[in-house]
Amino acid sequence: MITYKKQILDNGLTVLVEQDKSTTMAAINVLYKVGSKHESPDKTGFAHLFEHLMFGGSDNAPDFDTPLQMAGGENNAFTNNDYTNFYDILPVQNIETALWLEADRMANLSLNPKALEVQKKVVVEEFKEVCLNKPYGDAWHALSSLAYKKHPYSWPTIGKDIGHIENAVIEDVAHFFDVHYQPNNAVLSISSPLPHNEVMALASKWFGEIKNGPERNIFIPNEPPQQEYRESTVKANVPTPMVLMAFHMPSRNSPEYYACDLISDILANGRSARLYSNLVKENQIFSEIDCYLTGAMDSGLIIIEGRTMPEYTLEEGIAYIWQEIDNLKNNSVSERELQKVKNKVVSSLAMSDLTILNKAMSMAYFEAIGELERMNAQEELYEAVTPENLIKCANKYLDKNNLNTLYYLPNQ
Repeated sequence: MITYKKQILDNGLTVLVEQDKSTTMAAINVLYKVGSKHESPDKTGFAHLFEHLMFGGSDNAPDFDTPLQMAGGENNAFTNNDYTNFYDILPVQNIETALWLEADRMANLSLNPKALEVQKKVVVEEFKEVCLNKPYGDAWHALSSLAYKKHPYSWPTIGKDIGHIENAVIEDVAHFFDVHYQPNNAVLSISSPLPHNEVMALASKWFGEIKNGPERNIFIPNEPPQQEYRESTVKANVPTPMVLMAFHMPSRNSPEYYACDLISDILANGRSARLYSNLVKENQIFSEIDCYLTGAMDSGLIIIEGRTMPEYTLEEGIAYIWQEIDNLKNNSVSERELQKVKNKVVSSLAMSDLTILNKAMSMAYFEAIGELERMNAQEELYEAVTPENLIKCANKYLDKNNLNTLYYLPNQ
């Protein structure tokens, strides 16, 4: 249970505060509601680029990391399709150092051609290393564009094309910052041993004078329901064939999300899960196999990913996967099997509430998806899923007309 207080400052910044008297540390989390889905199709990768640029210094703190490290702290960030998240952890007596640094880069980020060129080189090298020079590295590019025809989830967070980052100019970057990295598009969440009112006062002190940004006017089209099976093939210099099967699923705040999550766990969470137990361990059809959700705020994907043993083709492997899916869809889920995966989820949720960073991040995330009031009800929502709910969702979403299959094959 996370007990929090919420306040919206005059400039639109949402502040969430949680008191944890068991720690001497403070976690400060700043979530900006900007991810790759907010980019223009011809200028992708900007949200990820800004994750790097935000560490390039601000007007009053040319070096972000050093003051934080001198205060005994550490920091990091990540970007995805839906949002960008920055966090700091440090001794609570130095909490204002982190608040000053975060507020200053929100208000006074140093955007200049030199800093941009440095970070562009870093991101371009990351693109090459992760997507172009790594085996299967471009699989997500191919799968995203196959599965999404309207929604901007059709490109990955790192960007659609490396040229979009290489050709980025300071005017484009400055405009992106002005639109998205403003207090009215951010959530500040703090977990510390300090009383709620004291932390709220500090948040107001450091962030309250930052000017409000413009109202965003960004249209994100819904992905229409998929009506027919799709497939695509990629050939590259990879050691073994791989298949990715992607089924559309509902958004993160849909009641059906919890059943879909448990479906992925029944299929592939642990060595006793169905896909691993039957297709890897017992029958040795796949060398490795997994099932997971993208967890996107909008309509995401249930993905089954696997590599077959040399004596089996991908087509044969897929046929065995469909046997497992059909078994799941045909009323084969027992209360005992379902409770087993529920117990894992509930245990994971309970463990996550033990750290101040996880609590700060959870508050920001659930506020961003508009589900803050349900943040503390996650265990109950998973527990409420019945075998009938799960089987109904399996039949609804694990359907061939809702499937996108990517065959990733060696060149030879």
